[in-house]
Amino acid sequence: MSKMQTKMMLLVGLGALALSPGARADEWNQKTVFTFSGPVEIPGQTLPAGTYVFKLANSPSSRNIVQIFNQEENHVFATILAIPDYRMRPSEKTIISFAERPAGQPEAIKGWFYPGRTHGHEFVYPKTEAVALARVNHTPVPSMPTELTPDTTKPDVSMAGPEIAALNLAPLKAEEANGDEVELAVAFAVAEPQGSELPDQLPATASSLPLVGLVGLLALGTAVTLRVAAARVK
Repeated sequence: MSKMQTKMMLLVGLGALALSPGARADEWNQKTVFTFSGPVEIPGQTLPAGTYVFKLANSPSSRNIVQIFNQEENHVFATILAIPDYRMRPSEKTIISFAERPAGQPEAIKGWFYPGRTHGHEFVYPKTEAVALARVNHTPVPSMPTELTPDTTKPDVSMAGPEIAALNLAPLKAEEANGDEVELAVAFAVAEPQGSELPDQLPATASSLPLVGLVGLLALGTAVTLRVAAARVK
């Protein structure tokens, strides 16, 4: 395991220690209560230490918009665009991961997984912030145009408002550690976990002998039935 991987795992662990142990969530909007013991960075701003409510926005056009409220849920601090993230196995507890920041700066929230889900949400950062995070963490970071930053930080954003529409239509890219900007599909070519769907067809290497045997048994059964029927007629 590399030093960077160890560091990232340590940051996830430290983040978990800062969460409220009594966090609860709702299935539809994945409502989760977080208590941070120190300031944390989110796209477009830094949240001071305190208790916050994370929920998926009730948007008819996207299930990848996260809203952050105060504890009373009567004030919106941020409306954040996210991209789907995946895990091989679900966790029984909420997982929130943090990206590394330069010394003396608050850790940046990278993503969030609701308990029992293999699908999570990786935050999309304004380009200037994404470039800095990619450089420090040596990993691609999803980005959107920096000029959309005010739309993420505007308080009490309506789900029908133009800010949500602007986020949904934002041209998303990925910022690489070397400074390159690439398409999301190039940087995040992660296959979704396979479900239980049946294949379209059997493998070509499958033997036809079982099928031949089954046909033979059916033919034998038919012959016996006809012979018994003929005997009864006599």
